Amino acid sequence: MKEITDFKDLRIWQKGMDIAKECYFLTKKFPQDELYGMVQQIRRSASSIPANIAEGYGRRTTGEYRRFLSIAQGSVNELQTHLLLAKAVGLCDSSDIELLINELEYENRMIITLIKKLS
Repeated sequence: MKEITDFKDLRIWQKGMDIAKECYFLTKKFPQDELYGMVQQIRRSASSIPANIAEGYGRRTTGEYRRFLSIAQGSVNELQTHLLLAKAVGLCDSSDIELLINELEYENRMIITLIKKLS
């Protein structure tokens, strides 16, 4: 197992980056009139997941790290909501978001586990 010397070594951050990239690819298929609506919301919440994991990792205290992990967890829930709404209003199909939803559930479990380990 590789030693963790940087936030980029964290599997939880790497998974968050993968999710964010997939969301960018997905939203490229959305209609142009959603650019400042659903596209922006999905991309913002998706990028917030690894960003908060990275920011928390760089903080001085364990309590601050846990706080940023909790924010990342909120972004996971927000992103799931946006994806489900996008499906509900016909911007994408179930098949478009099924893998992403599964990855988000896995990311959420990893965040919960890390928060518990830091407590």
